[in-house]
Amino acid sequence: MRVLVTGGAGYIGSHACKALAKAGHEPIVFDNLSTGHVGAVRWGPIVVGDIRNPADLDAALRLHKPEMVMHFAALAYVGVSMTDPGAYYGTNIGGTLCLLEAMQRAGIGEIVFSSTCATYGEPDQLPITESTMQRPINPYGFSKLAAERLLADFERAYGLKWVALRYFNAAGADPEGELGEEHDPETHAIPLAIQSALGLRGAFKVMGTDYATPDGTAIRDYVHVSDLAQAHCLAVDYLLSGGESGAFNLATGIGVSVRDIVDAVSRATGRLVPIIEGPRRAGDPEALYATGELAREVLGWTPRYISIVETVETAARWFMRAWTSAAPLKRAS
Repeated sequence: MRVLVTGGAGYIGSHACKALAKAGHEPIVFDNLSTGHVGAVRWGPIVVGDIRNPADLDAALRLHKPEMVMHFAALAYVGVSMTDPGAYYGTNIGGTLCLLEAMQRAGIGEIVFSSTCATYGEPDQLPITESTMQRPINPYGFSKLAAERLLADFERAYGLKWVALRYFNAAGADPEGELGEEHDPETHAIPLAIQSALGLRGAFKVMGTDYATPDGTAIRDYVHVSDLAQAHCLAVDYLLSGGESGAFNLATGIGVSVRDIVDAVSRATGRLVPIIEGPRRAGDPEALYATGELAREVLGWTPRYISIVETVETAARWFMRAWTSAAPLKRAS
């Protein structure tokens, strides 16, 4: 079937497009290329457009006639959301509303939504489950929670069927080397540490060393991007088979600290990671990790990559290959 993939030229979206194609579907990428890369669009056509523009959406749906939507397009920098919340509300909430209304006009009734663990905020207990109270502490998390509420409201009013996948920190790269992580600016810990180890940028900044964690640094649950992509394909199958709408955590259940990341990168690259210790980043919870049991039980999702070392190795291979070929990486300041 044809699946419109908003943000399909981005990191997770492009991996999902590859997984869709492997599963026999045709991904139709809809992306404004503000952060995505046209070179990552390899498994179907691309429509360049803005998710906040109803005319762009209507034209794409009219031309390609997709039967389902996979929605990744969003702003996703926690720190920036604290200083520019209007942009996050406009794109992540307003853009999702425009998309849902365009789906209504086109008669498309099913969507898989890229949500986030940031909707939980600072949880009272760990690991996080789907019943954990959602109390986001930054505009990014709130904007994604509001988008989830839009999905539920559209189901009550119009019969929309949806799956929201609340995933934890996406990490790694395509094991076959076709896709990797390339953001500008880059803010994710693993690629930043790899680039520091390879001399592509300065020292890696450890933001916060006074958390109440075993080594003082923040703890996160890192999920391999290929496992995330597979979960999205399983969600498509689930909706096609008549599954009920709902939200699912995508997590390994393993908490990994920032210092664990530094150690894994050193092991994967064979180089020490130069570090600078700094204060905590505003809006960052101390620890976030979860169970993915509901996704396993309902969607049949089992992550392949559990070890952070193995996940980091896939990312390091991609960066090192790109580094030695001088493309697409550029030396960062």
